[in-house]
Amino acid sequence: MAIHLTPTELARETGLSRRDVIEKCVELGVPIFQGRIDKTLFMASLHQQSAERPTPASA
Repeated sequence: MAIHLTPTELARETGLSRRDVIEKCVELGVPIFQGRIDKTLFMASLHQQSAERPTPASA
């Protein structure tokens, strides 16, 4: 199983668009090195961002 994926490969695995993967990398500070992204770091950063996001209060 590959860990360093192209944005297209990572998009396929995460269900995001290629553009969204690249935007999230920039937003979260995940490096794209020689056209490849560390899948583990990308997924951990996404999970951390979603955990930090406040949930809307129920009315």
